[in-house]
Amino acid sequence: MTDIDQIKQAAAENAVPIMQDSGMEFILNYIKQNKVRCVLEIGTGIGYSATKFALASPDVQVFTIEADIDRYHQAVQNFHDENLMDRVTCFLGDAATFSFEEKFDLIFIDGPKAQYIKFFERFKNNLAQGGAIISDNLSFHGMVEDISLTHNYSTKKLIKKIRKYIQFLKDNTEFKTEFYSAGDGIAVSKKLC
Repeated sequence: MTDIDQIKQAAAENAVPIMQDSGMEFILNYIKQNKVRCVLEIGTGIGYSATKFALASPDVQVFTIEADIDRYHQAVQNFHDENLMDRVTCFLGDAATFSFEEKFDLIFIDGPKAQYIKFFERFKNNLAQGGAIISDNLSFHGMVEDISLTHNYSTKKLIKKIRKYIQFLKDNTEFKTEFYSAGDGIAVSKKLC
């Protein structure tokens, strides 16, 4: 078993959400096809996706932010075990309080779903020319399309916030967004010139 398989297994055992395989393949293909060199990831988890992004090409640098201290420490250990400490920089804290000077070819939003609009607005100016903001979990296990799949009040509130974010992307005049069914629903937003 490779280290990345062990990270995936640990995520499953500890109920840490990670990207579905088809969603991951979609983004890895995007990284390769668009020669992405610098990635900002909102929501590290235990480092599964940041590790996959960094392993996509030896030229990829990843900056990733995680709010949960236990997940942060596990992610840092995983980056260390993969010998990626020189290419993956992990920050502990609320992404809404961070600011960067760097420009990123790809900004990947996969943190707290209720904060997606805030993250998009906060980091959109850090997008490099020709770059994209990719958002994950826009289907939320099919519940965004069919809210009757859940009877949980807090889940319904979250679904309404994801729907609001989707509408925000559709109405955004600065960006053109395309939606894909890969994984758990992915949006690719590119700045209009």
